[in-house]
Amino acid sequence: MAFMAVLESDLRALSAEARRRYPAVKDGAEHAIIKLRSLSSPGEIAQNEDILRIFLMACEVKTVKLSVIGLSCLQKLISHDAVAASALYEILSTLRDHAEMADDSVQLKTLQTVLIILQSPLHPQTEDDMAQALGICLRLLENNRSSDSVRNTAAATFRQAVALIFDHVVCAETLPAGKLSFGGYISRTSPVSGDVSCSINLSESLDESVSGRSSLMRETLTKVGKLGLRLLEDLTALAAGGSAIWLRVSSLQRSFALDILEFVLSNYVAVFRTLLPYEQVLRHQICSLLMTSLRTNVELEGEAGEPSFRRLVLRSVAHIIRLYSSSLITECEVFLSMLVKVTFLDLPLWHRILVLEILRGFCVEARTLRILFRNFDMNPKNTNVVEGMVKALARVVSSVQVQETSEESLAAVAGMFNSKAKGVEWILDNDASNAAVLVASEAHSITLAVEGLLGVVFTVATLTDEAVDSGEIESPRCDYDPPAKKTGNAALLCLSMVDSLWLTILDALSFILARSQGEAIVLEILKGYQAFTQACGVLRAVEPLNSFLASLCKFTIIFPIEAEKKSSTLQSPGSKRSELVVDQRESVVLTPKNVQALRTLFNIAHRLHNVLGPSWVLVLETLAALDRAIHSPHATTQEVSTAVPKLTRESSGQSSDLNILSSLNSQLFESSALMYISAVKSLLSALGQLTQQCMAGISSGSVPASSQKVGNINFSVERMISILVNNLHRVEPLWDQVVGHFLELADNSNQHLRNMALDALDESICAVLGSDQFPDNTTSRSNGLSQSMETGLTNLGSLECAVIAPLRVLYNSTQNVDSRIGSLKILLHVLERHGEKLHYSWPNILEMLRSVADSSDKELITLGFQSLRVIMNDGLSTIPAACLQVCVDVTGAYSAQKTELNISLTAIGLLWTTTDFIAKGLIHGHGEEKETGISDVHPILKQLDGEIPKEQTMNVSDANDQAPMLNIVDSDRLLFSVFSLLQKLGADERPEVRNSAVRTLFQTLGSHGQKLSKSMWEDCLWNYVFPTLDRASHMAATSSKDEWHGKELGTRGGKAVHMLIHHSRNTAQKQWDETLVLVLGGVARILRSFFPFLRSLSNFWSGWESLLLFVKNSILNGSKEVALAAINCLQTPILSHSSKGNLPMPYLESVLDVYELVLQKSTNLTGNAAIKVKQEILHSLGELYVQAQKMFDDRLYTQLLAVIHLAIKQAIVASDNCETEYGHVPPVLRTVLEILPMLCPTEHISAMWLILLQDFLQYLPRLNSAVQSEEDDAEEASTSDRVRDAHLRIKHERPNGTASITPRVGDSLSSGLKTSVTASIPNYMFAEKLVPLLVDLFLQAAAVEKYILYPEIIQSLGRCMTTRRDNPDGSLWRLAVEGFNRILVDDASNSTINARSDSGASKPARARIWKEVADVYEVFLVGYCGRALPSDSFSTVDVKTDESLEMTILQILGDKILKSPIDAPIDILQRLVSTLDRCASRTCSLPVDFVELMPSHCSRFSLICLQKLFSLSSYDIKDHDWNTAKSEVSKIAIMVLIMRCEYILSRFLIDENDLGGRPLPSARLEEIIYVLEELGRLVIHSDTASILPLKPYLKGALSREMNYDRRPHLLVLFPSFSELTVSREAKVRALVQVLFRLVSKELSLERVSFTSQTAEEFQRTKQF
Repeated sequence: MAFMAVLESDLRALSAEARRRYPAVKDGAEHAIIKLRSLSSPGEIAQNEDILRIFLMACEVKTVKLSVIGLSCLQKLISHDAVAASALYEILSTLRDHAEMADDSVQLKTLQTVLIILQSPLHPQTEDDMAQALGICLRLLENNRSSDSVRNTAAATFRQAVALIFDHVVCAETLPAGKLSFGGYISRTSPVSGDVSCSINLSESLDESVSGRSSLMRETLTKVGKLGLRLLEDLTALAAGGSAIWLRVSSLQRSFALDILEFVLSNYVAVFRTLLPYEQVLRHQICSLLMTSLRTNVELEGEAGEPSFRRLVLRSVAHIIRLYSSSLITECEVFLSMLVKVTFLDLPLWHRILVLEILRGFCVEARTLRILFRNFDMNPKNTNVVEGMVKALARVVSSVQVQETSEESLAAVAGMFNSKAKGVEWILDNDASNAAVLVASEAHSITLAVEGLLGVVFTVATLTDEAVDSGEIESPRCDYDPPAKKTGNAALLCLSMVDSLWLTILDALSFILARSQGEAIVLEILKGYQAFTQACGVLRAVEPLNSFLASLCKFTIIFPIEAEKKSSTLQSPGSKRSELVVDQRESVVLTPKNVQALRTLFNIAHRLHNVLGPSWVLVLETLAALDRAIHSPHATTQEVSTAVPKLTRESSGQSSDLNILSSLNSQLFESSALMYISAVKSLLSALGQLTQQCMAGISSGSVPASSQKVGNINFSVERMISILVNNLHRVEPLWDQVVGHFLELADNSNQHLRNMALDALDESICAVLGSDQFPDNTTSRSNGLSQSMETGLTNLGSLECAVIAPLRVLYNSTQNVDSRIGSLKILLHVLERHGEKLHYSWPNILEMLRSVADSSDKELITLGFQSLRVIMNDGLSTIPAACLQVCVDVTGAYSAQKTELNISLTAIGLLWTTTDFIAKGLIHGHGEEKETGISDVHPILKQLDGEIPKEQTMNVSDANDQAPMLNIVDSDRLLFSVFSLLQKLGADERPEVRNSAVRTLFQTLGSHGQKLSKSMWEDCLWNYVFPTLDRASHMAATSSKDEWHGKELGTRGGKAVHMLIHHSRNTAQKQWDETLVLVLGGVARILRSFFPFLRSLSNFWSGWESLLLFVKNSILNGSKEVALAAINCLQTPILSHSSKGNLPMPYLESVLDVYELVLQKSTNLTGNAAIKVKQEILHSLGELYVQAQKMFDDRLYTQLLAVIHLAIKQAIVASDNCETEYGHVPPVLRTVLEILPMLCPTEHISAMWLILLQDFLQYLPRLNSAVQSEEDDAEEASTSDRVRDAHLRIKHERPNGTASITPRVGDSLSSGLKTSVTASIPNYMFAEKLVPLLVDLFLQAAAVEKYILYPEIIQSLGRCMTTRRDNPDGSLWRLAVEGFNRILVDDASNSTINARSDSGASKPARARIWKEVADVYEVFLVGYCGRALPSDSFSTVDVKTDESLEMTILQILGDKILKSPIDAPIDILQRLVSTLDRCASRTCSLPVDFVELMPSHCSRFSLICLQKLFSLSSYDIKDHDWNTAKSEVSKIAIMVLIMRCEYILSRFLIDENDLGGRPLPSARLEEIIYVLEELGRLVIHSDTASILPLKPYLKGALSREMNYDRRPHLLVLFPSFSELTVSREAKVRALVQVLFRLVSKELSLERVSFTSQTAEEFQRTKQF
C-alpha cells in the first residue's frame, strides 16, 4: 500500500502545482485522487486509464515542473506494472516530444523513462516502437544543443538498450545465457606467465559457454531476433559512415557505433556462431568495414585516421580473430596478414604499438594461439600466420641493436619489466623530452615483442602440460624406453609448434637476455627458457632441448674475458666449453643473472632428469664449475663489494645466494630416486668419466690445475654418494659400480684422494645398511624371517656380505697403517649405526677384531676395542647364539692385553654387560633344581618361578624377544666362562685391572644371584668367591713392603724426578690390601642380598666359620682398611637380616663372640688404627642391638654390656692423661657415649635397666670409704622386697672391679662431713658427657627398676654436684644439678598424678629416696650455694648463669617439691625446711664486719631462702588445693620462720647498739625491712595457727572467728616488735607501728577507721 500512498502524494503535488494556471490539470488530479482511493492494486490502476491520463495531461502542458512530476509518476507506474501495453505508443510519443525540450532535467528524465520501459514488461515488441525508443536516445546523443551530461547519459542509455535487446535475442533464440568479456584487456601489470594462465582459464569458460550450442547454424529468426538483426545492420552502417534506415538516424559518430559493435561482438558470441543471418552480417558487412578501416596504404582522413578510432578497429579485429577464426578462416587470415605487415611498415610508433599489443594478446592466449596454429600453420592450404607473428616479434626485438638509443631503450625495457613485477604500470614523466618519449615508445614496442615471444613460450608449455594431463604425452617421470609415438592431436600440435618456432624464439630470447641486466626481465626470460626447455623435454624434441640447454649454460657463470673471447658461438651439448676451465685463483663474480640462470638450470634438470641423455655431461661440467666457485674463497656475488672484509662478506646476502645454490645442487642429485635405473647409471657413468679425466692429470698438471681437478673429483664422489643414498631401495644394480669406483680411488697414491675414498666408502656402507632392506634382527626373528647360517645365505645375506666385504678387502690387502685405521673406523661407524641389522657377517667381524687385539699398535687396538664395545653394549641381542662365546673370548683378549690400561678396564666392564645379557636367558629356565633352589628363600625369586605379576610378565616377554634363543646349558657355560675370566684377571699384576675384575665379579653375582640355581651358587662360592678371597689375602700378606717410585718424569740437577705416589698405595702390599678390601666388600654385598638363600646350601656353616676366622685375623693382623672392611663384611648381613627375623641365633652369638675375642686380644694394640677399629666395633654393637632387639635375652644383653665395658676399661687404661693433654674425651669413650642411647632394654628384658644404669653409674665420682660401702649394702637390702631374685643374681654376677680403676671424688652426704678430695679433675670430662645420657636413660626406665635405682642415681648426682668446690668452673656439677632437677620434677609430677594409686614403691624405699634427696639438698644448698667460691672465670655471664642455677634449684625445692602432695616423712620435711632456714640464716648469723665483705649474690641467695620460708608458711584464700601435705609443711615452716624472725629482730637491735653511730650494712637493713614487710603481709591458715605458742584463750578466740585474713603470728612476735620501737631506723619504726596496728586488729582493739588509716600509714612507711 506504500505505492498507493506515494502515488496519491504525487497527485496532490501535481494538483498544487497546477492550481493557478492549469485548472483542468488540477481538476483531473483531484478526480484521480478520488478514483485512486477506490483502487487497491497496480493491476486495477492499469485497467483504469484515468490515473495514467492525468499524468500524460500534465506532460502535455510542457512546463518543466509539471513535466518532471508527470515523468516521475510515469516511471513509478511503469516500474510497478500499473500501465497497460496499449498505452506504450502514447507514452513514447510523449517522450519524443519531451526530448525536444531544452531543459536538461526533462531530457534526463526522458532518458530514464526510456530505460525503465526497456527494462520493464512494457518492453517494445514491434520494430516501430523499438526504433522510436532508440531514436529518442540517438537524437539526444547527436543533438548539438544537448549538454555533456545529457550526451553521456544518452550514450550510456543506448549501450544498455542494445545490451537489453541482444539479451532478449539470446533468450528468444534459446541460446546459452551469459556474457563473455574476453580478449585484449589482459592486465598490463602482471607477468606473462600469469597472463597465459588467465587466458587458459578464460578459454575454458568460453568453451563451456558455447559448448551447448547447436552444431548447425539456424537461418530462421524470431521476431525479437529480426529486431536485433535490424539493429546490428544499422550499427554497421553507422560505423561505416552511412545512415541508419531503421533507426531513422542520418549520421552518428563512427567511433561510438564501432564501440557498440565491438561490445556486441565480444559479449554475444553465441548469437554469431548460431544464427546464420547474424554470421552473414559479420562476414560481409562488419569484416568488410574492418578491412577497409585497417588499410594503411591509403591516406585516411577525418575520424577514421584518429588513434582512438584505429584502436577500436584493431580491438574489433582482435575479437573477430579470437572468437570467430574457426568460421571466418579467410577473413582472419587477411586480418593477421595485415597486422603482421604493419610491423614491417614505417608507420607511427603509436600505430605499431597498437598492433604489437594485439599480437601480444594473441600470443599470451593459449586457446587463440592453439586455434590459429591449428587452422593456419598446420593447414598446408593456409598461411603460417603464427610463425609469421613470432618472426615479426623477433624482428622487433632484434631491431634494438641497430638503434642509436639501444642502451637507453634496453634500460627502459628493464624498467618496464621491473614496474610490472611490482604490480604497477610504467608511466613516463609528464615533463619528459621528445627524445625520452621516443625512447619510451621504442622500449614499449620491444617490451610488447618480448612479452609476445614469452607468451608463445608459455603457451607451448601450457599446451604441453595439457597434453600430458590428457594422456596424449607421457610424463618425463614415467618410463619411456623406447618412447611411445605421439599420435594425439594435442601432442602433434605441440611438436609442430616447437619445430616451427624454437629457433626464432631462441635467437630472440638469447639476444635480449645477453643484453639485459634488469632483474625482472632476466627472471621472466629465464622462466621462458625453463618452460620451453621442459616442453621440449616432455615432447622428446632433442635438438631444441639441447640447444636451449646449451644457451642457458652460457649464462650460468661469468668467466674471465679471455675465456669468453675463445667461445663466441653456440656449442653443442657434448662439446667441451673452455669457460668451465677456470683457475680458482681468479675471482669469480656471480651476478643476479648467473644466479637465476643456475636456478633455472636446476629446475630444468629436476624436471627432465630422465630425458637429458647425453646432455648430462654438459650439466655436470656446469655444476662442477659451480661447486668449485661455491667452495672458492674468491667467489662472491655482485651485490657485495670485494673490498669489504671477508667476515663481512660471509655474513652478507652473497653467502645466502651461494648457500641456496649449493642446496639446489645437492637436491638435484637427491632427486635421482625418481629416475629410472638406466638414467641413474648414465648419470653415474658421467660422474665416473669426469673423475677419470681428472685423476689422469692430477700428478702431471700444475698446482692450480691439480687443485681444480681434486675439486672435480670431490664433486663427483659426493654426488655419487648422494645418488646412492637416494636409491637405497634399488641399490643392488648400482652398488658394484659405485664401490668399485671408491676402491679404485682408495688405491691412489694421493693421500687426500685416499681419505676421500675412505669417507665415501664409510658413508655408502652405512647408508645401505640403514635402508629398509635391512630390518632389525629382532624384528625379523619375531616374524620368523631369519634363518641359520648352516642353511646357506639368502639374497639378503649375499647383499650384507657384499656390503661388508670391502672392509675386509681394504684391511687385509694393505700393510699401510692409515688404510687399516680407515677400515677400522668404517667398521666402528657401521656397528654404531647399524650393528643391530647385521646377522651373516658376525664371524668375519669378530675374527677381524681378535686379530686387532694381538696388534702392538696402540691406535689400532683403540679402534678395534671401540668396535667391540659397541658390539657388547648394543649388539649382543642381535648376535647369533653361536657367536656369543667368541664375543666373550675376544673381550677377554682385550682385557688381558698390556698395551693400553684403560682398554683393559673398559673391557672388564663389558664382561659385566655380557653377564647382564646372559642372565636374561636364565629367567626362562625350567630345570627342577633351579625351581627348588629359588622358591624357598626370596620373594623376588618366588615371582620368577610361576608367580609373576602381569606387569612383570610383559617385561619378561620383552626380554625374551630381545635375547637370543639360549638354553640353560649355554647360559651356565657362558656365565662360568665370564667368571673364570674375571677370576684370572683378579690376579693380574696391574692393581687397576685386578680391582676392576674383583668389583665386576661381585657386582655380577649381586645383580643376578637370584637367577642362579643352588648348584651354580655352590660352584661360585667354592670355585670363585672363597678362592678369590684366599688369593687376595695371601698376596696381601706376602707382597713386598718396599716403597715404590713413581714414573720417571725427567731429571733435575743430575737426579731423576719421579711422579709422586700417595702413601696409601706406594707399596705392593698396600695395593693388595686395597684389592682385599674390595673382595671383602663384595662378599658383604653377596651375604646381605642372599644370606637366607645361602644358608640353605650344604656346608655353608663351615664357610661362615672360615669367614669368621678370616675376619678375626684381618682385624687383629691386617691394616686399618682391611680391618674395617672385615668388620663391615661381618656386620652387613647380620644387620640386614636380623631386623627381618630370619637370622638364626648362632650367627648372632658368633658375631658377639668374635667382637669380644677381638677386644680381648687387642689390649696390646695401640695407635690410631686400633682406636678406629675399636670405634667401628662399638658402632657395630650399637647398630646390632638396634636391629636385633627382639633376639637379645638377658644373657646376650649382659654379654653385650660386658664387651662394651671391656672397651671402656681398655680406653681408660690406655688413654693415660689423654684428657689432660688434649682436653677432650678419648675416641673410644666418645663412641661409647654415642651408642649408649641405643642400648635401652626392651620390655622383655626390662630387668636389664638395673645392669645398664648401675654399670655406667660406676664411672661417675664415688666415695672411697668402707663405711659408705656398708651403708650402701644396707640400703640395698632395705629395697630387696622390690627386686627379683634374677635381678640380684645378675647384679652380683656382673663383672665388677671397675670402681677402683680411677680415683674419684666423694663426700659423706648423710653425716654432713666435709668432702675429702681423692680424685683428679681430668676424669670429669667423661662424667660430664655421661651424666645427661644417664639421666635420660633413667627417665625412660620402667617404674619398678626406676625406684630401685632412685637412691643410687640421686647419690651419684649428689657426688657430682659436690665437685663444685674443687672445680667451680667445670660443667659436671652444673649438668648434675640440671639432671637432679629433672629427676625431681619428673617424680613430683608422677606423685601428683599417682597420689591416690600405688606408686610402685614401698614406703621404706620411698623413705630412703627422700632421705637421699634431703641429703643432696642439705649438702649442696648449705655447703655449695650462696657462697664465695674460688673461680678462674671472671665472666659476668658465667656468674649470672650459676646464680640462676641456684635460684632454679631453690624454686624446685620450694615450689615443686614442698608444695606438692609428696609422700615424704615428717623428718624429711623438717630437714628440707631446716635446709632452707640454714641457708636463710647466713646474713643474720655473720658478724657485721663479715657481712660487709660478703658478695651480693650471697645475700640475695639468703634472702630468697627466707622468701621460700614465708611462701611455705603463707595461705591464700584463693588456694582451693589445701591438703594435708601442705598443712604439715606449713606447720613446720611457720615455727622455723617464727624462730628465724625472732633471731633476726633481736640480732638487729644488738648489732645496732654495738655499731653505735655507724650505719648497718645494706644487706642487714634490707633483710630486717623485708622481714617486717612480709610479716605484715603474711596470712596463715587456721591449721597452721593452731601450733603457734599462744595462750589457750587466745587460740580459742581466734578459732571462733571465721576470718581467714588473720595474722596470729604477730602476737607471738609482739615482744620483739616492742623492742624495735627504739631503733634508729625511721623505716623500721614505721613498719613496727604498722605491725602494732595489725596486732590491734587481730585483738579486735582497732578504731572504726583503723583499716584505712593503717593502710595509709603502711604505704607511707614504704616510701622511706
